Amino acid sequence: MKDTISVINQMKADGVVGKYAIGGAVGATFYLEPFATIDIGIFVAFKQTPDSLLVSLSPVYDYLTARGYTLEGEYIVVEGWQVQFLPPGNPLEEEALEQAIETEIDGVEIWVMTAEHLVAIALKLGRPKDYSRILMFIESGKLDPGKLDSIFQRHQLVGKWEAFGDRFLREL
Repeated sequence: MKDTISVINQMKADGVVGKYAIGGAVGATFYLEPFATIDIGIFVAFKQTPDSLLVSLSPVYDYLTARGYTLEGEYIVVEGWQVQFLPPGNPLEEEALEQAIETEIDGVEIWVMTAEHLVAIALKLGRPKDYSRILMFIESGKLDPGKLDSIFQRHQLVGKWEAFGDRFLREL
């Protein structure tokens, strides 16, 4: 993954993308034991084209395909990893991108969403694999309950969290 992130960092340095943060399953592996995943979800602050409300991925794809990387469905394969570039689609994802923390992989800097934001996004998505990941985070003891509650309050997720607790946390 180090080589993939080096390419993303070069895209940032070249002004193709703004700030980015790793989310999803790969983001979770910075806090939890690794588990199988086929792609890296990278949330990116894209530069909007003047006079357009739409965000275009063309600069990203043009940049990467010009360097020999290939498209596979909604992914672009960068140094062996399927990468999905995602603009933040709601205020929670925007906040998660803004508050991402800097860390490193083998000396390469990388930005990753906080554990609390990863849990909140998983809760909002509500797929079985998301619920499983939330339980892993809870069992890991790596969540700050105050930060998590604050995020849930700001993004109207308290009801979903209570329902999740009723369903999955009664016996914990």
